[in-house]
Amino acid sequence: MSGRTEGGAKRRHGFLIGLHFAFSLIATLLLISISTSARAADHAAIEKQFQAWLADDLWPDARKLGISEATFKAAFKGVSLNWKLPDLVPPGEKPQVPQVQHQAEFGSPGAYFAEGAIGPVVSGGRARLDRYGPVLAAVEKRYGVPGPIVLAIWGRETQFGSVKIPYDAFEVLGTKAFMALRKDLFRKELLAALEIVQKGYIDVGTMKSSWAGALGQPQFLPSSYLEHAVDFDGDGKRDIWNSVPDTLASIAHYLEQYHWERGRGWGWEAKVPASVPCSLEGPDRPYTLDDWLKRGVKRVDGKDFPASERKRKAFLLMPAGRFGPAFIVTPNFYVLKQYNNSDLYALFVGHAADRMEGGAKDFSAAWGKVGGLYRSDVAALQRALEKKGYDVGGADGFPGFKTRRSIGEWQAKNGREQTCFPDAELVKAVP
Repeated sequence: MSGRTEGGAKRRHGFLIGLHFAFSLIATLLLISISTSARAADHAAIEKQFQAWLADDLWPDARKLGISEATFKAAFKGVSLNWKLPDLVPPGEKPQVPQVQHQAEFGSPGAYFAEGAIGPVVSGGRARLDRYGPVLAAVEKRYGVPGPIVLAIWGRETQFGSVKIPYDAFEVLGTKAFMALRKDLFRKELLAALEIVQKGYIDVGTMKSSWAGALGQPQFLPSSYLEHAVDFDGDGKRDIWNSVPDTLASIAHYLEQYHWERGRGWGWEAKVPASVPCSLEGPDRPYTLDDWLKRGVKRVDGKDFPASERKRKAFLLMPAGRFGPAFIVTPNFYVLKQYNNSDLYALFVGHAADRMEGGAKDFSAAWGKVGGLYRSDVAALQRALEKKGYDVGGADGFPGFKTRRSIGEWQAKNGREQTCFPDAELVKAVP
C-alpha cells in the first residue's frame, strides 16, 4: 500500500510540476508576444514620425539645396527605418554611448598585419598591376599617385570590389539622420546623397552603401563622393560601384586633393638607435633626412635614403613604441591617413604597396608582445597624463602618436626607460 501511495503522490507531484511549467511557459510566451507586439507598435509609431520628418523637416532643407521633388520622392520611395543598424537612439530615449571599444581587449598592433589580412591584398594587387596596367598608368599620370598605393586602398576597402555593398544608401542614411548618435553628421551626408542623384552623377538604384553609409568600392561617404569621385572611363557617370577606372581614379583623386606629393614614396622601415628619443614621433615634429641620419637612423635594408630626399622633411613613426618596427615617413604617409585616420591603416597601405612591387615579405623588426590591457585601461592612462598637462589627443582608449610620445616624455621625466607605449605596469605607475 505504502509503495503505491508513494508512487501516486509522486505522480501527482510530477503532474503539478508539469502543469506549473506549462502555465509558466504559456505566461512567458504571452509576455514575449505582448513585448513583441509592443515593440511592433512602437516601431510603427516611430515609422510614422520618420515619414513626417522626411516631409516636414528634411524636404525643406533639400529643396533649398536645389533638390527637386521628383528626386526626393524617388530616393525615398519604399524607404523605411532599418532597425538593425547599430547606434540608434529612438525618439524619446536617452542616447547610450557604446562602451564596446573600452571593454575590448587591447592587442598588439602587429595583429593588424597578419598575413591572412595583408597577403590577399598583396597577391590581389599584383595580379591587377598587369590587368589594369594601362588604366593605372593613366591614373598616375593624371594624379601623381602610384598604382600600387591605389590598389592597396582598393583591396583594403572592398577586396577589389568583391565585397557586397547591399544596403540602400537612402535607407541607411535616412535612418541614421533620424535617430543615430551622430544625427547631424548623417543629415549632412543624406543631403549630399540627394545631391549626387540630383546632379545626375548616378541613379537612385545604384546608390548602395555599407551599413555605415559609405558608397561603392572606395567606400566614400556621400560628401567625399561629391568632392573626389570622377568619371574616368568617359561614360558620363561617376560610377564607383561598377567601373574599375572610375574607382581607381577616384581613390587617386582623393589622395591628390589631400596633397599627395608626386614622385615621393610613403616611407621606409628604419633602425632607430636607443639614443633617439621615441618621443620625437609625430607629423608636427619634422626633421630633414639629413638630421635623422646624423642621429644614427638608417634603413633596415642597408640601402641609402634617396639623395633627392636628404634635404626634405621626414618624420619618425613608431606604432608600437620600442616594442615594434620603426619608420621614417614622408608627408605622403599622412595623406594616406586622410583616407582613414589610423597610423596602422596608412602603414598597411604603404607596406602592401611595397610588397606588390617585390619588396620584403614582412617587416624586419618583430612586433613585441604587447597587449593584455583593455581600452578602458588605456583611456585611464590617457586621463592621468592629461591631468599632468600632456596632450594625448583625447582619452579614447587608442594609443595614437600623441599618447605614445606623451608616455615617452613622462617616462623620461621620471627617470624611466622610454618605451612610448602603454603597458600594465605603466597604467599603475602614472598616478
